[in-house]
Amino acid sequence: MDSSCTHRRFDYGDHPSQYAELWIPAQRSHATIAIIVHGGFWRQAYGAEYGRPLANDLCERGYVVWNLEYRRTDGGDGGWPETFLDVAAGLDALDSALEGAGLETGPRVGIGHSAGGHLALWAAQRHKLPQNAPGALSPGRICLDAVISQAGVLDLAMAESLGLSKNAARVLMRCTPDQDPESWGWADPAQRVPLEIPLVMLHGTLDEDVPVEMGRDFARRAMVSGSRVDYVEFEGDHYGLITPGDEAWLMCVDALAKFESVGFGGE
Repeated sequence: MDSSCTHRRFDYGDHPSQYAELWIPAQRSHATIAIIVHGGFWRQAYGAEYGRPLANDLCERGYVVWNLEYRRTDGGDGGWPETFLDVAAGLDALDSALEGAGLETGPRVGIGHSAGGHLALWAAQRHKLPQNAPGALSPGRICLDAVISQAGVLDLAMAESLGLSKNAARVLMRCTPDQDPESWGWADPAQRVPLEIPLVMLHGTLDEDVPVEMGRDFARRAMVSGSRVDYVEFEGDHYGLITPGDEAWLMCVDALAKFESVGFGGE
């Protein structure tokens, strides 16, 4: 880590995976706070370490960054609803972390890769969930002002129908959609279109992990619904989006800066 950035760990629960890292630039030059939600098809083998290079890069650019960890499947004590409860609690803990660090709050943009894109967009719409749903926010409250999806698994039902990553969605939900349609509906951001926050979607045409057709389909449906969606395809794979210096990652950086320049409420 470059000496011009520092980071602190904040625990939002007692489980080893219930924490986030607050990255603080030596000189803050952006009001926007970037919230990184890593991917890995919700599995324990992939953790917050995948978000740290992105957090460091953004911190070097003057952003405050919240790199979020959560309980995951395949031995990580996660799944439905624990993974979702953790993402909700981790986002809700940001206010106290900022206060403890003496930092002012600001607009919050979720940056989620793959399964992290799913979780970020789910979190951005928590206020639209029924109050008995895990992780629900009171109507009128939001925890994210915008989302940047990096080849996000934004349609959980489609992920299940395609059997992505050895049925990772079914492992996450611990059942099939037919066995618990209510929980699948609560967990799937595609069920809450139109969106009430702006969304940037970046997807590589050579992506072998999350097919570009998923991105195209979600973007089409979201746009038809009147959602504010900016969908961008590029010639690249699944991982350039989380590789600092790669052109795909720089598109994410540009999208973050554009949100700050044009605002979050409209064009």
